[in-house]
Amino acid sequence: MARKRTVAFSPKAANLFFHILTRCNLKCRHCYINPDQHGTATLSLATIESWLQVFADLGKPTNLVLLGGEPTLHPDLAGVVKAARRLRFASITIDTNGYLFHDILDRLAPSDLDYFSFSLDGATEKTNDALRGRGSYAACREGIRRAVAKGFSTSLIYTVSTANIEELAQMGPLLEDLGVERFFIQVLGIRGNPALQAQSTAVDRPLQVDRDRWLAVVPAAAEEIADRGLTVTYPKVFLLPQEDFACAGQVADNFFVFPNGRVYRCPLCEDFPMHGLTLENGRLAPMPPINESDLFALDIPEGCVMNRLIQPGNLVYGADGVPAYRIACCMLKEEILPP
Repeated sequence: MARKRTVAFSPKAANLFFHILTRCNLKCRHCYINPDQHGTATLSLATIESWLQVFADLGKPTNLVLLGGEPTLHPDLAGVVKAARRLRFASITIDTNGYLFHDILDRLAPSDLDYFSFSLDGATEKTNDALRGRGSYAACREGIRRAVAKGFSTSLIYTVSTANIEELAQMGPLLEDLGVERFFIQVLGIRGNPALQAQSTAVDRPLQVDRDRWLAVVPAAAEEIADRGLTVTYPKVFLLPQEDFACAGQVADNFFVFPNGRVYRCPLCEDFPMHGLTLENGRLAPMPPINESDLFALDIPEGCVMNRLIQPGNLVYGADGVPAYRIACCMLKEEILPP
C-alpha cells in the first residue's frame, strides 16, 4: 500500500465538528471563532445530547470532534463524551489547547475517547507563544505528557502561517519526544481574527502563506515527520493541472455546529450568515436561499468558489485573466502513513 494518498470524499460517513462553547482562555492571533456569528453561549449538557442525537440518527458512521473555544472549559465535557459513546459515534476527539481544565484527564478513561488533539503552533516557545499567548507552549507540552502518561492517544495540530512555517520541519523531534501519534498540518483561513486583522491593516492575507512557500516547505516536512513513525495529514490547498476539482459540500457530509444553532457545511463561510442548515426543535432544518449550499455547484476556473469569494488573495492570474492554478476544496487532505 502506498504511504501517501489523497483522502477521497466519501458519502458513506459523516464528520461532525461540534463547538460546544466559544469561550477560551487564550486569544490566538489566528483564531477563527467569531462570537458575532457563532454565539457566546455554553451549551447545556441536555442541549448537547439532543443535538448529538440528531447526527447519530443520520444512519451512517459519524466522527465527532468536540471543539470550542476551549472545550475543556465546559464543566460537563466528560458527560458529553460519555453520551457520544452511548450514541455510538464512530470516533470521538477532543481538540484542546492543552490546559485541560476541570480535571478532564481524571474524569475520562482512554476507552471513552479516541484522541485528545492538542494545538501547538511553533517548535519553540518563542514562536508558539507569540501566536497563542505566553505560557501556552509549556502548558500544551505538559498537557500532552500527562495525557500520554494516562494512556490516552494523542494528536497535534499545527496551523501553518508566515510566523511559524520556518519551524514546521523542526517539529519531528518534538513530536517523537512527546509521544504524539498523529500530526495534522492546517492551512490558515482568512476568517475570525485574521479577517479582522485584514480589515484593520489593509493587508488582504495576514499570516497566510503563499503557494510557492507552501509547496516548498509543507509536503517535504510532512514526509520527514511521517518517517519518524507518525501519521501526517495536511490540506491539499493547490491542485495540480491534471487534478479535478471536487467540492465536499456536494459529495460528503461535514457539519460545523456552533452554540447559536448554526450548522455550516463549509468552514470558509463561518464569518457570514451563509449557513445551509440550522438546529431547531430537535432537527436539522434547511435555511432559505441564498446560502452556502446554493454556491457549492458553481463551476469556476479558480476551483473553490468559496475561496474565490471570501479569500481571493491566494489566487494569481496571468495576463490573459486566466488563473495560474486552482484552489482545492479546503476539506481535501493528503495523508502520509509511517513506514
